Amino acid sequence: MARTPRTTILHHLVLTLCILSGQNTPSLASTAAIDEFLGCLSADIPSRLIQTPATPSSYSALLLSTARNLRYILPDTKWQEMAPVSPQELYLRVLVLNQQANFQALFLGRCGDLHRLMQDRFPELGMTEQNCREVSWVQSTVFFGFSATSIPLVQLLNRSSNPRYYLKVKSDHVQEPIPRDVWESIWTAWLEKPEAALLMLDPYGGLMSSISPSETPFPHRQGNLYQLQYYSFWYENGTAAAEKRMSWVRGLHKEMEPYVSKNPRAVYVNYRDLDLGTNELDGDVTSYEKARVSWGDKYFKGNFKRLAAVKTMVDPHDFFRNEQSIPPLPAAKMIP
Repeated sequence: MARTPRTTILHHLVLTLCILSGQNTPSLASTAAIDEFLGCLSADIPSRLIQTPATPSSYSALLLSTARNLRYILPDTKWQEMAPVSPQELYLRVLVLNQQANFQALFLGRCGDLHRLMQDRFPELGMTEQNCREVSWVQSTVFFGFSATSIPLVQLLNRSSNPRYYLKVKSDHVQEPIPRDVWESIWTAWLEKPEAALLMLDPYGGLMSSISPSETPFPHRQGNLYQLQYYSFWYENGTAAAEKRMSWVRGLHKEMEPYVSKNPRAVYVNYRDLDLGTNELDGDVTSYEKARVSWGDKYFKGNFKRLAAVKTMVDPHDFFRNEQSIPPLPAAKMIP
């Protein structure tokens, strides 16, 4: 019989503010190994997605609660279908680590509003209004950056790097709920391994789905339920440790191929995945066609050619380049 996760933790962040922004980018974290890594998940979205409420009041709240349903991420327990179609004010993601399902929510509103919404849509999580603590919006950014609101705000200005661990990330976009038996296999065959690390499920929908795929370079809009990210991190030096950790990420990613987006298998550009392929030179410039086939369409879909056209205008000789930099267009593919 498949083992259920031992603990499910719920974090709610409630906001009533003039401006709200939130998406995921790596950041510095706390001292404990697991808390440090989870703290590396912070928030930032394009200005296109800014919301401005009618009143200028600025509040947020942080909720920590233990959920009763330990299989909440499965299709028949709603998250995969409910989270992407929740009201735009609510963003509820799942972090799966050490066979624990950790729920984190960002909400534009007050504690009472969130409590009523959660009781209506996600009663299994057992949220109570007493779990909430309201803080300012800028303090909420500390929570997403460091997994705590007690850290001084000045820490947000610390731009020093943190080279204490290695990191490998792969990603997918899920367009149909992943079946229960697949999650059971993930739990028993993958999350019980000593080298298992973190899965993150980021719901789409809302404003994400209302924007045309061609309006910004980011094309993964309507039709995607959520983004699935596979993380591994380690502290040991040497190729043996690296191969062990990266093999876990690559193996699970390969097994999930039947259950995620296809043609192309879409990828989240913020976590560069060199497994997809790296640029090759065609003469003195990067090969457009090889870049498009190996990684360009997966990150940008139909927007890749438009990005290459911009590159052609500003850097036609491909002076600024890296392993997966946008190449210039060949002359025959120039967009009028």
